Amino acid sequence: MEFIVHDTPRVMLDLAELPLERRAGALRDMLAPMREAIPMPGDLVDIHHQGGGFRVDRDDDRYLPALRRLVGEDVRGQIERALHAAWSHLSGAVPGIKGPDSLQVMFVLGDPDNSYLTEITGGYYGMGGSPGWLYLLAWPSDDVIGRIAHCAVHEFHHQVRYHNVEWNPVTVTVGEHVVAEGLAEAFVRELSGPEAMGPWSAMVTGSEFDRAYEKITADAGLAGMARTPAYVLGDSAARRFGQEPVGVPDMAGYGVGLRIVDAHLAASGLTVAESTVLSGAEILRSAGVSAPAA
Repeated sequence: MEFIVHDTPRVMLDLAELPLERRAGALRDMLAPMREAIPMPGDLVDIHHQGGGFRVDRDDDRYLPALRRLVGEDVRGQIERALHAAWSHLSGAVPGIKGPDSLQVMFVLGDPDNSYLTEITGGYYGMGGSPGWLYLLAWPSDDVIGRIAHCAVHEFHHQVRYHNVEWNPVTVTVGEHVVAEGLAEAFVRELSGPEAMGPWSAMVTGSEFDRAYEKITADAGLAGMARTPAYVLGDSAARRFGQEPVGVPDMAGYGVGLRIVDAHLAASGLTVAESTVLSGAEILRSAGVSAPAA
């Protein structure tokens, strides 16, 4: 498998030193290779800003030190090495497992003033739903910079999984979507240890988590991408994306998915890598979760 990790930290460092009026055009040029992979209409700069990306319409003294740190700590190389290790682990565990022939990675600096990024997603997130592309966005705080490559592994797991398990936006269920997130986080843990995991699966705890677990598993059979993100990402994201909130705390689907996956692993004796090619329905059954049809 070929990994193409674009050297965006250096590109953004050069961009940040341009006159302000030239930065938007430079950002469009940087993001242009993945335009076809972005399902949203509109200008790339507007989409970038709406998604919590660093601003190109104003100066910010924090940007240059952050970008220099990304370059100095070789985050691009960290991502590339982590992806090679992830594929080696998966292909070794499951002979014949399918994956993309090539995978491109676009990492973008986040906006430290974006409240959704800093308060809801823990300072970083990724998207791996477009075949052949990973998109990563982060503000490189001390807590985040070492986890960016692990976030790439999480998103890469989605890419590999859905080369082996069907993902149909019309028929995908809440259970499948939640299981996918739990598997991806469990895979990061299997590959690099629990300290490599993102913050998302531990954000909801106690009785609030128990209520979320009951709600999500009760509705596990609901189908369609118009419905599933509200159960995975929670109410804030649902409102942000124009969907109807369903009473799920922010990011609760990650913890619920991880609990389901851990129950499956304990019951089956399989590894996460081996479980990558199993459907969500199989993993739910293995975990003892019934998923009534919608």
